[in-house]
Amino acid sequence: MDAQEFDYTDIAPYDESQFASRIADLVKEPAFEHAVRWVLPDVEYQEFVNLLSASKNKHDFQVNIMQKFLEELEAHTTTGITTSGIGNVEPDKSYTFISNHRDIVLDASFINLCFLRKGMKTSEVAIGDNLLIYDWITHLVKLNGSFIVKRNLPARQALEAAKQLSSYIHHALTHKNESIWIAQRQGRAKDSSDHTQESVIKMLALGGPGNVRENLASLNIFPVSISYEFDPNDYLKAREYLLKHRDPEFKKSQHDDLFSMETGLLGYKGRVNVAFASCITDHINALPADCDKQEVYHRACHSIDCGIHGGYKIFPINYVSYDRAFDSDMYSERYTQDEADKVTSYIEGQLDKIDVPDITVQERNFLRTYMYTMYANPLRNKLIAAGYC
Repeated sequence: MDAQEFDYTDIAPYDESQFASRIADLVKEPAFEHAVRWVLPDVEYQEFVNLLSASKNKHDFQVNIMQKFLEELEAHTTTGITTSGIGNVEPDKSYTFISNHRDIVLDASFINLCFLRKGMKTSEVAIGDNLLIYDWITHLVKLNGSFIVKRNLPARQALEAAKQLSSYIHHALTHKNESIWIAQRQGRAKDSSDHTQESVIKMLALGGPGNVRENLASLNIFPVSISYEFDPNDYLKAREYLLKHRDPEFKKSQHDDLFSMETGLLGYKGRVNVAFASCITDHINALPADCDKQEVYHRACHSIDCGIHGGYKIFPINYVSYDRAFDSDMYSERYTQDEADKVTSYIEGQLDKIDVPDITVQERNFLRTYMYTMYANPLRNKLIAAGYC
């Protein structure tokens, strides 16, 4: 597909020629100032604006603004971010990084923080337009190198949007020499059982000049795992599950999305690990030239899942939760009684935060099992990957 068929203005990040005017628009927004003061309560706002205004491009913005912001978040909401496998990333090569999706904002941000600390180029980041509730949020994410994924469109418009998005991703890699990040699925896996949606891979294969196999191979797809010891949104996911159980037509509001973003940003995450697997281009190139495209999609999803599942960092809460979710003592030697008691206290405390009226004993038990399963699933999938990948 010829990239020239599409105008990317509405979805692409801002380029250098737009930075000064967009930053000027951004800092005029009272809601932006409020958000900055909320997230960084000790900041001197005018100094922050001066630093922001001095940013002439994405690199300046990310080093001067985002790196400091993310390191503040790391210091206050985690016990540190560790990495593994980052040496597998060739600094001068452009990749399509695909990771599991735990947090609306921080998954890609923490991955980029790892790159910034190594002096490596960051990736452009896919973000759904459902989160762009205010103009200043659009300005902020586009300044930070995000490109927009259009959601909830009628079928014909959705196909055109998918073609535009795929074309832009191929354009970013091949013409801009940029890497990109995209989640393996639309929306977060509510039970933390992460599996690549075939629709994501089909979208990626729409762009490019060749067949499905060639188009996917050209993207240098690179699976990445991000593991949070504690998911600040775990109780909100359980709440949503309960509300959908009560009413299958229940849908989250914009307020729910904003609150999830805030909770994910500011909530305690404990230890965080980012694991880089390896590029799967060789796996895709090894498929027969006449391989059925459905088989190509299937193999690509399998390779991505294996890379992500194999890279999970397993914490005591995962071992405890596995034994409780599946009524076993398989991992009892991997945690102490004190660690098990702390998990109990944590889960019960999170359940207490669920603000749904008239929760029955049966529903509380249901939610408890759901929470333990949520923390057990990364370990379960890592075990499966070890046996089948």
